[in-house]
Amino acid sequence: MKISKQAQRGARQLFRGCQVNGLLDENRVRQAVKLLAEKKPRGYVEILARLHRLVKLDLERRAARVESASSLTPELQAEVSGEIKKKYGNAVNIAFTQNPALIGGLRIQVGSDLYDGSVKTRLEKLEESF
Repeated sequence: MKISKQAQRGARQLFRGCQVNGLLDENRVRQAVKLLAEKKPRGYVEILARLHRLVKLDLERRAARVESASSLTPELQAEVSGEIKKKYGNAVNIAFTQNPALIGGLRIQVGSDLYDGSVKTRLEKLEESF
């Protein structure tokens, strides 16, 4: 869907207005959407679509998923969490999951960044090299 520059600008301004100390405030987003829906300025549907995309990207950027072949000890979870928060800030939501298919190692995804130290990936790369 093609979006006008004016709608993009308006969505970015709304998005910045919904942030408090660099973090997105859920209540401000709701208020902005409500006001936009009530006033219905020109291109408000495009603005809402772009704002939705910006909010979605921000939420994905602040979500971390840590996969391991077996459950991690609380000490190791705390260490991994500390390293992620050191790199990405304290506002990151971290979820630990088990994925036996990894065989061993960790797979960490934060937003679009992927750190894959799993045995499965190393075996796949080794297989491709032959």
